[in-house]
Amino acid sequence: MTALSFVELQRQLQPSWGHTAGGMGPEVDVLLVPSLSMDQSQMALVTGSHHYEERQLFALIGLRHPGVRMVYASSKPLAELVVDAVLELLPGVPTSHARRRLHLFDTDDASGRPLTAKLLERPALLARIGELLRPGRSFISCFVVSELERELSERLQVPLLGTSPHLLQWGSKAGSRALFRRCGVPHPPGSERVFDLASLAEATADLWEQHPGLERCVVKLNEGFSGEGNALLELAPLQLQEHSAPQRRQLLRQALEQLPMPAPAWRELMARQGALVEAWLQGGEALRSPSVQGIIHPGADGRPGAVEVLSTHEQVLGGPSGQTYLGCSFPASEDYRRELMAHGLAIGRALAAEGALERYAVDFIARRFGARWELQAIEINLRQGGTTHPYMALHAITSGRLDPADGLYRSPTGAALHYRATDNFCAAQLRGLLPIDLIDIVAEAGLHYDPAQLRGSVFHLLGCLSEYGKLGMTCIGRSAAEAEAVYRATEQRLVEAAAERHGVAVDAH
Repeated sequence: MTALSFVELQRQLQPSWGHTAGGMGPEVDVLLVPSLSMDQSQMALVTGSHHYEERQLFALIGLRHPGVRMVYASSKPLAELVVDAVLELLPGVPTSHARRRLHLFDTDDASGRPLTAKLLERPALLARIGELLRPGRSFISCFVVSELERELSERLQVPLLGTSPHLLQWGSKAGSRALFRRCGVPHPPGSERVFDLASLAEATADLWEQHPGLERCVVKLNEGFSGEGNALLELAPLQLQEHSAPQRRQLLRQALEQLPMPAPAWRELMARQGALVEAWLQGGEALRSPSVQGIIHPGADGRPGAVEVLSTHEQVLGGPSGQTYLGCSFPASEDYRRELMAHGLAIGRALAAEGALERYAVDFIARRFGARWELQAIEINLRQGGTTHPYMALHAITSGRLDPADGLYRSPTGAALHYRATDNFCAAQLRGLLPIDLIDIVAEAGLHYDPAQLRGSVFHLLGCLSEYGKLGMTCIGRSAAEAEAVYRATEQRLVEAAAERHGVAVDAH
């Protein structure tokens, strides 16, 4: 039988397989491949990045449907305790029943290379995985889709529910700006993509000359992610208005040579993928970084399917440039939540028309001028991201739904739910703790999510705990204030209890 191409395989996808509320059909097998198939030099900047494969464990939500079977691949074996901690969250499903329908595979390879590359190097392992996937009733779900995932789909002859690699340009910085223009979504002034330092200096000079009041701008690698490919360039100290056009370009070239880009080999990356410069939005009485997340469902016979807005968030950013993703709060402010959802829906429909599938997210900057908030779109992510798994966690443990009228997530009883989430809770006291220690602390302190009270915490990235003193958590409450209070109480109690176990006194204040 002739092997099918990636595009031909995707025509086998069923419209129901991507729906979050209605399940994935009565009988379907899902291969979960949480491979971080992105630029490895930027991945190296993320502490404990090789443990981030654990974040997609919340996709096991699908096992609450008794006809669903799942195969989860990882680089190294996942601790049973880490897996069971997720399965125990599923409402109405005995852990033992869900566990029988879950098959775990690993490559026994702790290197920093993408998981998918490791799988492709192991044909015997792929054959064992393939034997579990029923033809016509199986699909692959990935964190991100690259050429590696395309090859995996064709090797297994199983369709992949995700955007084809040849469409990933729409998730780049330059592609995002082009799509914003097409959809009429406001976005900051910026340049086209360039590939060398001289052209970048020219583009920056052109941007300043068009907006001579600009005091700073941001340089972006075209395929950067989580803010690790962004760097601020201060223009005000250069006093560009006092120099001629050639002098301005020389000054900017010198400043760019010293640019504090998180990615150390950023000039080589620029030569390969390009970079652009964008105005840094200033002014206003308040500044926030909201985002909207959506999903594009497969349509019948490969046609574009329905577009669904899943969530809105206020992102917590930090790091050297102030643009590294650290966490989020759900939902975004009521001041602009509906506008955010409308922009997200318009962009999702444009992506669907191009053939994109599955998760997408759009980052914005929100500025307040008096009583008015102004939204400006920054970039599109055509993959799962930092706001994906907290929402998966909420959905897994509550079985609620997002109200498209107001953007609030409501439990089956109608109560609105909020959360504060992070991938980056770090404390020296946590270092040396094992996942079982964390489970004990959580149980003793009553920090776990309580479905009767609709409040409490859910944890992830347990693999980072002992080595790095780092943990991820989603803290849920019935209001934004309660979710924040749960977050603070969880943070404080974990540090105190960890210190007690190490025999160290901690000042709780």
